[in-house]
Amino acid sequence: MAQAGQSLVEIPWVANPFRGDAFEDAWRPAAEAVLKYGASGYLFLRSKDDLLKFTQLAFFETKLDFERYWYSEEISEYRALASGLFQVPVLPIWHGVVSAAEVEALSAG
Repeated sequence: MAQAGQSLVEIPWVANPFRGDAFEDAWRPAAEAVLKYGASGYLFLRSKDDLLKFTQLAFFETKLDFERYWYSEEISEYRALASGLFQVPVLPIWHGVVSAAEVEALSAG
C-alpha cells in the first residue's frame, strides 16, 4: 500500500457526543473516495477506546492530489452533509513515508 517517498495524510476526526455512528455512516463514502483522486490506499479508523474518535489515513504521491480530493465539490458536499456530526477545526497532518512493508498472505496451496 505505502512506499518510501510517498506522503501519508492523517485527518483526525472527533464526532460530537451521540453522533459517532451517524458520522461513521456519513463519512465512510467520502473516505473511500480518495482512490478516485489519486490515493494509492486509505484507512478509515474508529477508536475502540473512545467511540467518538476517528482517524482517516490516505497515501498520496503529491499534496496537490490530496488538495484535489479535499477541496473537490464532492467532498465539500460530504462535509456539508456531515456538519453537526463532528467537531471543528479539522486539520490534516502530513507525514513522509520513510519505510514501509506489508506481510503477504500465505497461499493455502
